[in-house]
Amino acid sequence: MIYFDNSATTRIDKDVLQTFEKVSQTINGNPSSLHQLGDYADGLLQQSRKQIADLLHVLPEEIYFTSGGTEGDNWAIKGTAIEKRQFGRHIITTSVEHPAVKESVGQLKMLGFDVTILPVDHNGRVAVSDLKEALRSDTILVSIMAVNNEVGSIQPIGEIEEVLKNYPRVHFHVDAVQAIGKIPFLLGTESRIDLATFSAHKFHGPKGMGFMYIKKGKKIAPLLNGGGQESGRRSGTENVAGAAAMAKALRLVLEKTEEKQMKQKEIKTYLTEKLEGYKKVSIFSQKEGAPHILCFALKGIRGEVMVHAFEKKEIYISTTSACSSRNGTTSSTLVAMNVPEKIATSAVRISLTDTNKLEEAKIFMEEFDHLYQQFKDIK
Repeated sequence: MIYFDNSATTRIDKDVLQTFEKVSQTINGNPSSLHQLGDYADGLLQQSRKQIADLLHVLPEEIYFTSGGTEGDNWAIKGTAIEKRQFGRHIITTSVEHPAVKESVGQLKMLGFDVTILPVDHNGRVAVSDLKEALRSDTILVSIMAVNNEVGSIQPIGEIEEVLKNYPRVHFHVDAVQAIGKIPFLLGTESRIDLATFSAHKFHGPKGMGFMYIKKGKKIAPLLNGGGQESGRRSGTENVAGAAAMAKALRLVLEKTEEKQMKQKEIKTYLTEKLEGYKKVSIFSQKEGAPHILCFALKGIRGEVMVHAFEKKEIYISTTSACSSRNGTTSSTLVAMNVPEKIATSAVRISLTDTNKLEEAKIFMEEFDHLYQQFKDIK
């Protein structure tokens, strides 16, 4: 089996799974309980928090555990809107965000907030000049993802940070789900990023686990109210085993990152150069984009047909975003990039991780060539 759908989810690392199982079996207490078992659980929870913070060079009190990227995006956006609504109701985002961001700002728009959607160029990148023009005195939030999950475009986060240094009251949220371990990503005192979202199952951690970075001093309202866990910001009994496993997964993925990124870039470059040799193939991912995502189309063949054709060969790819693949919608990112719908419906995505090998890419291209010969006469 060849698994090329890692942007949808990665396989949990065996050592990470071992940590999850061990903690689940041995640490039974509720971290909020006053007895010794509760103390053990809380101690491990705080140890996991500190490990994540140390890996990202931030403070432990800036890390908050969540259920994943969707909750994190919802919390960053709606929590900011609730907290800062007396200062303004203007939010800026882009046309290529994850549905968790798009739907969140869409819901706020229905509640009377004013939303500016920044366009992107043919590479899927926003123009910093457009952001400058969009900023207003009543802007309270800018939400822009670091790496697009469909085509792998990298947004100019550093340049955006420079612009927002002149707007200290505006919260800057970055969906970093596809960035961690893939591109350099700086948080902390030297960064202008106030809020960042992460999801464990994108870096070989357990599903249903994630964390939020909330810069010290920045306020957002809680979405989940109740027992006051996570310093009163995110109520609900904490998933101690999930937190410990996620901390381990993050440590592992951040080991030898340059080596891992170069390995994925080598595979992506090989695939890109091979696919460029086919007349009916359109490639949407840029070579200078994220090293793990390659989006392309075989003209005239719908994406789901390609996915199932490769599945028969035990090669697993996807039709752009896993969040939209089952409902059959056209890639919103490709539409935003002004790709004609007829071609966009043919788009598929290969997404890599550090365990993929160049040999797998060579097998993929052999199978692709067979399929291409079958489909090449279809208009």
